Amino acid sequence: MAEVQNGSGAEEKASTVAFTAVKPWLVVDAPKASDAVQFYKTAFGAEELSRVMHPKRKADHEIPLVLSAELRIGSAIIVVSDLIDDSSATVKSAVTGGVICLETEDIEAALAQAVDAGATTEGEISEGEDACCRGRVGKVKDPYGNIWLICSPSKKCADVEA
Repeated sequence: MAEVQNGSGAEEKASTVAFTAVKPWLVVDAPKASDAVQFYKTAFGAEELSRVMHPKRKADHEIPLVLSAELRIGSAIIVVSDLIDDSSATVKSAVTGGVICLETEDIEAALAQAVDAGATTEGEISEGEDACCRGRVGKVKDPYGNIWLICSPSKKCADVEA
């Protein structure tokens, strides 16, 4: 039997797979996903594309939970769901939260809009030097534990020196 190294042959397989999208999935403490969707609409101008509710929680005495809500922010799509620990949930997680980078020319106005909607600022606007933000960046934390980096538009990969 031939010895195979980790990653051996990965180059060949990777070239045959074409992804059409990446959709960050934000999981929030239940039953706050509906509130989070409204917050993202108000704070970031999100457009709700679809919503799937938990099928077992339709009784009037139970709070309906969101299995997934798909939102468009700019040209990107994110998914938001309640943290649910049962077999019908697509995402079962012990943690909530994430980090999302948004690009805009008007960082101050974007931060103010998010704060007006209920986010809290995390520090001052500064110069970023990471993969997401190579320019001015401000940071807010939404009421559901997610961090949003509001950045000036980053340089395209071709513009970045290797």
